[in-house]
Amino acid sequence: MDSIDQFQSLEKIQYLLTDIDDTMTCNGRIPACVFAAMERLQRVGIRVVPITGRPGGWCDHIARMWPVDGVVGENGAFYFAYDDQTRRMVRRYFRTRTQRAEDRKRLMTIQAEVLAKVPGCRVSADQAYREADLAIDFCEDVSPLDSGEIRTIKEIFEAHGAVAKISSIHVNGWFGDYDKLTMTRLFFQEIFGVDLETVKHQVVFSGDSPNDEPMFAFFPNSVGVANLLDFENDLTHKPAWITKKSGGQGFAEMVDRITGPGPEFHHGQGSV
Repeated sequence: MDSIDQFQSLEKIQYLLTDIDDTMTCNGRIPACVFAAMERLQRVGIRVVPITGRPGGWCDHIARMWPVDGVVGENGAFYFAYDDQTRRMVRRYFRTRTQRAEDRKRLMTIQAEVLAKVPGCRVSADQAYREADLAIDFCEDVSPLDSGEIRTIKEIFEAHGAVAKISSIHVNGWFGDYDKLTMTRLFFQEIFGVDLETVKHQVVFSGDSPNDEPMFAFFPNSVGVANLLDFENDLTHKPAWITKKSGGQGFAEMVDRITGPGPEFHHGQGSV
C-alpha cells in the first residue's frame, strides 16, 4: 500500500464510493470536514455514493439528506437513490420481500445461538431499522470482544449457511449471493446508466476493514484510511493507497488529494 500522496489518477476520477463507519467517522461521529469534502466533490462534478453495512432506516436518511447521489446499504442488500426533481426515492433490493421475510426467521435462529454462545456481544442498536441482515455488535456499544470471539460469531453464521462479514464494529450476516460490489454494479447500471467494469478506473473507493475487500480487489483506485492497518494481516486484497490519518480525517485527506484542499477546515493537524 502506497501513501495517498503518490496518487496520480486525479484527472480521471468521476465517482467516489466510500464506506462510512471508521472511514468517514471519528470516534463514532462524522466531523464537519467530511461533509465539506463531500460537497466539494459534488461541486467539481464527482458523484458520491456511500457503500455501507448500516441499515435501511439510516440509508433512507442518507440518500435524502446527505450531499450524495445514492447509497448502497446493508452490505449490498439494496440501494436507495433520491430524485430531487420528482421527490421520489428509488429503492432496489437484491432479494424479494418474501425472501427477506423467510430470511428473517432463519436469522432469528442464528441470533439466539450467537447470544447464547458468545457472552458480551449484543444485537446491534440499529437492528430495528434493518431490512435484510442481522448485525451483531462486538465493540460499538459493548466492551470490545477479542478476535477469537469475533471469529466464533462469524462461524456460527456460516454454519447456518449464511454469508458473514466482519466490519470494524459488527459482524453482519445475511442470506443471498450478494455483497457490496454486487449491488454497486446494479446501482451504476440502473442509476448512472454505465457498466461499472468499463468505468472502474474513474472510480475511487475508500474503506477501513475486511468487509471492504471485494471493493479493494476490484477498483484500481482503492484507498484505505490509516486505521485499516489494524487489519492488515487479515487482508488478502489490500487497497492501492493508504492515508496518513485515520477515519474521517483520512477521508478528508483523500478528498484533498483528489480535488485540492478546501479552505473551510484545517483538518491536517494531528491525528485521530
